Amino acid sequence: MKRLILLAAAALLAGAAAAAQAAIPVYGFLVKNTYPHDPDAFTQGLFYTDGILYESTGLNGKSSVRKTDLKTGKVLMKTDIASDYFGEGITDVGNTIVGLTWTSHVGFVFDKATLKMKQTFSYPGEGWGLANNGSDVFMSDGTAVIRVLNPKTLAEVRRIQVTAEGKPIDRLNEMEWVDGELYANVWGSDVIARIDPASGKVVGWIDLAGLLDEKSRASGTVDVLNGIAYDGKKKRLFVTGKLWPKLFEIELVRRQPR
Repeated sequence: MKRLILLAAAALLAGAAAAAQAAIPVYGFLVKNTYPHDPDAFTQGLFYTDGILYESTGLNGKSSVRKTDLKTGKVLMKTDIASDYFGEGITDVGNTIVGLTWTSHVGFVFDKATLKMKQTFSYPGEGWGLANNGSDVFMSDGTAVIRVLNPKTLAEVRRIQVTAEGKPIDRLNEMEWVDGELYANVWGSDVIARIDPASGKVVGWIDLAGLLDEKSRASGTVDVLNGIAYDGKKKRLFVTGKLWPKLFEIELVRRQPR
């Protein structure tokens, strides 16, 4: 009888340990630096490379792709997108920048140096965010699915179903590849999902509530958190939002479970 009780207790402890391991870690943040950001930029895509911050903006008649100076927020170069299109996410592929539009089923390819449009391509469904890892391009469409595209043809080759504790996580928006993981804004929230691209499982949540000061929030002119960029060489993580007056360099801090 005693042995059965010990076995039952061991089973309960093992179950508790498994549950603890299954819990998804949550990360808060420390602000390392704050930079100016164009408060008229409805940020849709963001990435950092070779000392330049690249950004795409949305809204019909206000959509653009631009190069920006990180420290000053000054727009160094910009290409406006025709007012028929609502610009969405961007990522760099070799010497080009690939960009999406929201509901037009049309994407654009720009020359990375000049931002001049080189060609268009098409895709079914909506376009939201883009990222790449050097060998694949990842595309979000507002659902719980991330499409994987061939970087040369931009044709879809497979899909990743994103889940957290077995439940699909939709509204995935702007994305960034960060040290082997996909970071994705969850639209309408102050949360970024850290996604294992192999399994599609969320392996961490980044809670950015309180990042933007209450005065800016209370102004009524800002929109949601959106925009993730990563400086892989210096391991710097940047985030901003649509119509935010600031861009933040942050350090992630894991929260202790209660």
